[in-house]
Amino acid sequence: MAGNSFELSGRNMSQRRHPALMAAALTVVMTAGGVLARAEGNMRINSTAFSHETAIPTLYTCEGKDISPPITWSDIPPGAKSLALVVDDPDAPDPAAPKMTWVHWVLYNLPAGNGGLPEGVSALPAGAKEGVNDWKRTGYGGPCPPIGRHRYFHKLYALDTVLPDLKQPTKAKLEEAMKGHVISEAQLMGTYQKHR
Repeated sequence: MAGNSFELSGRNMSQRRHPALMAAALTVVMTAGGVLARAEGNMRINSTAFSHETAIPTLYTCEGKDISPPITWSDIPPGAKSLALVVDDPDAPDPAAPKMTWVHWVLYNLPAGNGGLPEGVSALPAGAKEGVNDWKRTGYGGPCPPIGRHRYFHKLYALDTVLPDLKQPTKAKLEEAMKGHVISEAQLMGTYQKHR
């Protein structure tokens, strides 16, 4: 693995630790979502519309055109056969008293080599499939928080396989199908609070 460190689930781990311990740590990692992941490389997910931990522009929300933001990814591990993308909000309905994670977008079997998705994506890359969000429909649903400033996590997973047709899965069903196949992951988090 190139470089002196890697990032997984928001934590940096130095490779200068004991080699045997680092090998064990790099082999299998349990993420917060319960998906088994082997850390591999320094995969990145970005957007030209907003930076990590900054506000998402209104254009991409229910107060704007409610279109998906442009998303790019890089440093995909060589062993990746497909990618999955989940966008969710763990602060629903109120960041002061969150009760659930609201799912905004579920995509899987994205080609590992296509580099990203354009703004307002209307046609997915060949082979890519959609799951259902918490509005019980496919496609992107932008931020529309009822109260307060919410966080929106754009989670990218590199898989060592192409998943079978899961028939428009929920986030939970996709996570179940991904178990044991995630070789790297990256996150981009944006925030949003309604203006009116």
